[in-house]
Amino acid sequence: MKTAYLSSAYLAPVEYYTKLATYDKIYIEQYDHYMKQTYRNRCTISGPDGELALSIPTVKPDTLKCPMKDIRISDHGNWRHLHWNAIESAYNNTPFFEYYKDDFRPFYERKYEYLIDFNEELCNLICNLIDIHPNIERTLEYKMDFCPEETDFRELIHPKKDFRTVDPEFIPHPYYQVFETKLGFLPNLSVIDLLFNMGPEGLLILQ
Repeated sequence: MKTAYLSSAYLAPVEYYTKLATYDKIYIEQYDHYMKQTYRNRCTISGPDGELALSIPTVKPDTLKCPMKDIRISDHGNWRHLHWNAIESAYNNTPFFEYYKDDFRPFYERKYEYLIDFNEELCNLICNLIDIHPNIERTLEYKMDFCPEETDFRELIHPKKDFRTVDPEFIPHPYYQVFETKLGFLPNLSVIDLLFNMGPEGLLILQ
């Protein structure tokens, strides 16, 4: 049984969802020490001028080594409004945004206390919309040693790391992108880029 260990992620990239679609068992790490500048609280979408990073502000923890499960979302900077505006502006002209927008909008109107819960519920929604049904559990402890059939992607799927180098099993398949004529194909953006551009056919890209 192929098992993947992943970090919690906000609107994770296509690479992340290929693991959800193809591995038999998924463990989402909740005992890792939270770090900024990772997909835990940021995603990358495409706007008319290129890639755009969206980051969720978090409440500064009391200790330097705070587990992911205890990280709280901050209300700083009206980020929900800004993120939804950015997503709407970027994807308003895609084939499927109108179809899916009412599924996503409530996430930017309701306040969630914990980042891991927000990420998890968004992930569940996206899996349902793309029609993948991963067997997902949160970890019960931080694991350091892995069996041959287990793969640790927790720090490999990372905005600062080149997937071509650290994850050779991930080969991005080009798909239609609304700004492609201007920007060329941008690989490994947030899965919402795939969903809003391709709709249910996005499943074929993940397999």
